[in-house]
Amino acid sequence: MSKRQYETVIIGGGQAGLATAWHLTHKNMPCVILDENERVGASWRKRWDSLRLFTPGRHDNLPGMPYPGPPGSHPGKDDIADYLEAYASRFGFPIRNGVKVDNLYPEGDQFTIETQNEIITAENVVVATGPFHHPRIPDYADELNRQIIQFHSSEYRSPSQIQDGSVLVVGAGQSGAEIALDLARDHEVWLSGRDVGEEPAFQENLSSRIINSIMVFAATKVLNVANPLGRKLRKHFFYPSRGIPRAGGSKKRLLKAGVKWVGRTNGTSNGYPRLEDGKVLKINNVIWCTGFVTDYSWIKIPVFNEYGYPRHNRGVVHEQPGLYFIGMPFQRTLSSSLLLGVGKDAGFIAKHIASRQNEQEVRFSTKIAGEIVR
Repeated sequence: MSKRQYETVIIGGGQAGLATAWHLTHKNMPCVILDENERVGASWRKRWDSLRLFTPGRHDNLPGMPYPGPPGSHPGKDDIADYLEAYASRFGFPIRNGVKVDNLYPEGDQFTIETQNEIITAENVVVATGPFHHPRIPDYADELNRQIIQFHSSEYRSPSQIQDGSVLVVGAGQSGAEIALDLARDHEVWLSGRDVGEEPAFQENLSSRIINSIMVFAATKVLNVANPLGRKLRKHFFYPSRGIPRAGGSKKRLLKAGVKWVGRTNGTSNGYPRLEDGKVLKINNVIWCTGFVTDYSWIKIPVFNEYGYPRHNRGVVHEQPGLYFIGMPFQRTLSSSLLLGVGKDAGFIAKHIASRQNEQEVRFSTKIAGEIVR
């Protein structure tokens, strides 16, 4: 196996990793990004074709380069993928694509990163893979009739994947609502799950721009873990995960499209989904919009809570100096995992890394000076 050494390694080349690289390079601090995908923006390109952001383009910016599309538009998934690719190219970040990290563990005052073909050592590691790793599908999915087509939302691309007949979408969050709407034009669609609520809906005009700006201010400033309201909201949404509100107006659009909204699905009966009220749905397709399971098992460091999330303060893991996380839900504010919020979190982490580096240099200089005096 080959060996390499870096000052800072960023694991994950999505918006969180790129924003961190921007702040580090602007502090003249070398870093490298390791990403398992073969192309920047690949995780966005893998999402369903009709996906659009519910924040307008004027707010979908990473540090140093505004989103180039119309400010009032709602970018699609390929628009964002193209933006990330252009962003990485413009600033020339050192990205190594197609590199999957298998293990991360501390050795002395450094970290060892194992990939398939090499051993990497680093003084600092920023984990930018996000918390959503493996599709969560209930065990009773295996009991469904084999003639029913079923798959997780992470595999959904377009209605062409669906066979004729009715569809049950399980999970009424943002993904479930959007996929149900996408299918409602040509299928009878049932949407199953608890209503997580939604943001207010506004038309794109001067009034809505003002209100949207207020909402963005709240998401990036007010709903902050530094205050009791922000901490309470983070606990409500993510510990354990209850889902965040959908984009405004989605419920009205669902009802208008003829989607039948029903209670939770909690099992099967004779090979068909059974709702919590006992009703059995004789459907032909099931799409599980039931979220993801967090999996940091490749990180061999005991810094995780009972929900599988790292114990951190704004992304800084004080239990393991030099280890950082970025892009976590509500890492600092409600917007932390979004394009409009991740940049500030990345700036905080880069500042902390720079401070740590300076402290190490001071200690080294002091040690050398002491040896010269002796």
